[in-house]
Amino acid sequence: MVMQCESEGYFGIFEYNTSKIVHIKSKKIGVLYRLVQLVIIAYVIGASILVVENPHLLVIVASIIVSYAIIYKKGYQTFDQVQSSVTSKVKGVAITNLSQSDPAIGTRVWDTADYVVPAEENDATFIITNMIITPRQTNGICAETPSNKDAHCTNDNHCPEGVPVKDGHGIRTGKCDLSTKTCEIYAWCPIEVDHLKYPYPILEDAKDFTLLIKNSIQFPKFQFKKRNIANVSSDFLKSCRYNPNDPMGKLCPIFTIESIVNATRESFNSIAYLGGVIAIFIQWNCNLDYGDSACLPQYNFQRLDNPNVTLSPGYNFRFPIYYQADDLQYRTLSKVYGIRFIFIVFGQAGKFNIVPLFLNLGSGLALLSIATLLCDIIVLYFLKGRMYYYGHKYEVVEEADEESEPFIQPVENKSR
Repeated sequence: MVMQCESEGYFGIFEYNTSKIVHIKSKKIGVLYRLVQLVIIAYVIGASILVVENPHLLVIVASIIVSYAIIYKKGYQTFDQVQSSVTSKVKGVAITNLSQSDPAIGTRVWDTADYVVPAEENDATFIITNMIITPRQTNGICAETPSNKDAHCTNDNHCPEGVPVKDGHGIRTGKCDLSTKTCEIYAWCPIEVDHLKYPYPILEDAKDFTLLIKNSIQFPKFQFKKRNIANVSSDFLKSCRYNPNDPMGKLCPIFTIESIVNATRESFNSIAYLGGVIAIFIQWNCNLDYGDSACLPQYNFQRLDNPNVTLSPGYNFRFPIYYQADDLQYRTLSKVYGIRFIFIVFGQAGKFNIVPLFLNLGSGLALLSIATLLCDIIVLYFLKGRMYYYGHKYEVVEEADEESEPFIQPVENKSR
């Protein structure tokens, strides 16, 4: 029995399977087949012409469909990611007149060197808008602030010598200051009073300062370089201000601080009082098939910190300025609040290339086989006449010999 099976086909090893085309005259399957093809063609190319034929009518239905793989996703282009560097320059002058209420600040003119701290950062810049200044601090002995509970005392035993005050300003001396009921400490004296005196930002005029953004980008794959400063006259650059709704204004790289803050849907005074962080997004999406003119930056602004938090809101830091007087070292301690601008550059450039075009077309043609596969599954497994279709699709043919008669395709009788 085994020898008989082996002689009949060696378990199918030496049998050959070939595709057979069965023309099924079913409108349901035909519509489904053409619909799946249409969707695939629309995905790959974006435009297709569907031809419907029947014995009585030839209908050409033209359908223009929005492209995805080739037109919308630009499948005919090769791409490169942007490489970028950003520098900035702030200009503007402000004046404070606080000689009576706050002599530490007093009457003073503030220019770029005063309110831009530090002078240079990587892809960022900071502008002071509010401050607490403690002048003429020197190393000495003074009482810790009463707001620090770890420094509270009623006698010297509560102030062990040499032990730092937790979250405080210095080292305990071993004595208790009964007038303040806090431990004496060795520190920079006088101690900073960490409290804003005014309900508004001291440098309120900072809203009129201007920020010049100089962004240089390149796409190495295409050997393409550009910057956000257009080839315009120097007079235009000196007087222009960025305006996204004006054809020339949107080419201007100079922004007022207030306009940037307003673009984040915040008010200047609210963010300037306690400080905050604003991201300036610069997007370069360039179609180099249209040349240099189709490569322009787009600006967007967003506040990154949460203004509604109650614990440590805003943005601030401290820095000292040291100096010598009467053979003693002094410092002026500044706690500054302000707006930190962070520059984030992203984007890509595309240019025509025959290779990705052919790859997308080839993959699209391969996807067309899905239509046949889907219709076969429905015909062979879901329709009521599936066994009838199965019998016509799969046929076993014995090996032909010299005496085998040729197969003649039967002709359909259309006279009925």
